[in-house]
Amino acid sequence: MASSLPKRYTVTAALPYANGPVHIGHLAGVYLPADIYVRYLRAQQRDVKFICGSDEHGVPITIRAQKEGVTPQQVVDKYHAIIRDSFQDFGVSFDIYSRTSSQTHAEVASGFFKKLYEEGKFIEQTSEQYYDEKADQFLADRYIVGTCPNCGNENAYGDQCEKCGTSLSPTELINPRSMLSGNHPVLRETRHWYLPLDQYEPWLREWIVEGHKQDWKANVYGQCKSWIDQGLHPRAVTRDLDWGVPVPVAGAEGKVLYVWFDAPIGYISATKDLLPDTWETYWKDPETKLVHFIGKDNIVFHCIIFPTMLKAHGDYILPDNVPANEFLNLEGDKISTSRNWAVWLHEYLQDFPGQADVLRYVLCANAPETKDNDFTWKDFQARNNNELVANLGNFVNRAVVLTHKFFEGKVPAAVGFTPEDEDVLRQLSEFPARIGELIDNYRFRDALNELMNLSRLGNKYLADQEPWKLIKTDEARTGTVLHVSLQLAAAFVTLLEPFLPEAAARLGRMLNTEKGTWPQAGRPDALCAGHQLAEAALLFTKIEDATVEAQVQKLLDTKKANEVAAAVSAPAKEDVSFEQFQQMDLRIGTIVAAEKVAKTKKLLKLSVDLGFEEPRTIVSGIAEHFLPEALIGQQVQVLLNLAPREIKGIQSQGMLLMAENADGVLSLMQPSSPVRPGSGVA
Repeated sequence: MASSLPKRYTVTAALPYANGPVHIGHLAGVYLPADIYVRYLRAQQRDVKFICGSDEHGVPITIRAQKEGVTPQQVVDKYHAIIRDSFQDFGVSFDIYSRTSSQTHAEVASGFFKKLYEEGKFIEQTSEQYYDEKADQFLADRYIVGTCPNCGNENAYGDQCEKCGTSLSPTELINPRSMLSGNHPVLRETRHWYLPLDQYEPWLREWIVEGHKQDWKANVYGQCKSWIDQGLHPRAVTRDLDWGVPVPVAGAEGKVLYVWFDAPIGYISATKDLLPDTWETYWKDPETKLVHFIGKDNIVFHCIIFPTMLKAHGDYILPDNVPANEFLNLEGDKISTSRNWAVWLHEYLQDFPGQADVLRYVLCANAPETKDNDFTWKDFQARNNNELVANLGNFVNRAVVLTHKFFEGKVPAAVGFTPEDEDVLRQLSEFPARIGELIDNYRFRDALNELMNLSRLGNKYLADQEPWKLIKTDEARTGTVLHVSLQLAAAFVTLLEPFLPEAAARLGRMLNTEKGTWPQAGRPDALCAGHQLAEAALLFTKIEDATVEAQVQKLLDTKKANEVAAAVSAPAKEDVSFEQFQQMDLRIGTIVAAEKVAKTKKLLKLSVDLGFEEPRTIVSGIAEHFLPEALIGQQVQVLLNLAPREIKGIQSQGMLLMAENADGVLSLMQPSSPVRPGSGVA
């Protein structure tokens, strides 16, 4: 079995985009499972290199730089430092955390492109692309906004509508406009190089659809197969932009490598920064296992596009596995960086000093491994208090405290094992292999649950044996019970380390022992009789209601601020002509009768005097904001010539105009002093 293991491992975690801090969704989906896997491999004494870095090119960074009035380099310098320090404080054990704005990366990415270019692996195409004549430059997709043809959102981007999620191309937008000048862009010809994915489709089908059906996660395999079945098309590897790795070809001035092409090469350049003389061993030796940890939004790039790049190059190994997770939501809503709807890692570490492991535990226990999952602060509190404090922490604390109380803090000798003792030790010996097999198969949530089963086993054993009572009648038997309990506690120093490294280190200091190799973790003699323990200390502390309530309130404040901002900054609609405006018949009316519409919550039936012989009937969805009797006698503004419409069997002959604030509260649009019903609005 040992001879079939890879000689070495290269493990990568998706390069975080240096356009903002890291949030818990990133951690749950990518960086935490990657770190658990790497720490486990190290405990197995495997040769492994853990590679990551900041992805620092692309249009969103130039947009942020423009908005903040700084350079793109200043943007990436700021966020690279925040992300790097957050990962370090969270305990993510990268061998290197590099960046794609480095000189090494520019050289490696340029060399990669040049080899494919010189070997004729690209195709060259001329296409039409939007150009801003006022700004005198071609526009990337994200620099173009317009009306979404699918949902009518007037601020959809040239690559995607963030309201309905539809993928778009800039030419599909209705009334496109440049974010640089606000002008309507024009189409101009531009030349770019493309990776002909369609030419690699047969190979990809064989490699993925036939070769990885059994060992890749279902969500990864399914998305890849769907893409291949739909048919692949050439994909541009260059773009017109001034921020990125320049295209190393004569006549390509003003063009850079497309960020999706240059970013994954960052894994290679980072390894070269780490190991200048031996980096190729981890990327070109077939005895090396390459594993990419990513989120589901990066599956196509890491399973289809990057492998095609590596295949076209010819010198590199291909990924053995790409264990992508789904998305983590927050309090029932999608995490959004633009809306600040997130728990940011650097802020968590400030608000919960010394409690990185609590977040690691909750995110792993609730990981979106097979479907999207949800993080809530109440669940965070419950898992800490009920599982870490009351289960794991309680077992370890009782074993150590009782040893100090009854045996001066020295591991007592075992004086003959009962069948119960032997059964516990037998189960202990099985945990390393059982947990390890789950980690090997990227089932980190199940592996953590198995680890907690070990502490449940310890708690049950102590509860059944009751050493605090047994000491009164049988000191030798009490010593044996605590001896067995301490062997279980010692196993956690190694088995817990991949998941909760800070807690494992504290436990090691408490037991006065160091972590061993993974197979040794289930030994029944990890702590010998007479071994001196250090003083007992709490591994975890209870989190109070007020603490999580403050975090929930922070999110509520964010939601409130977003609503206010949306109300204040709602985009203006398209211009209408004066003639179009004149077609609207706006008048002041007086409400003379009002009643609720039966079997509805929102509708009121209003009779409005508009100066005609008979009042107009208008059905309005304002019942949750106004009592019918309170509206009688109120003057309102009415759009008179709206085409009649039947609502709940009632013919509605107009529309009330209302004002809505950020809380969704409606107010009547009224004249400052009473006027004659039917008066026009000028």
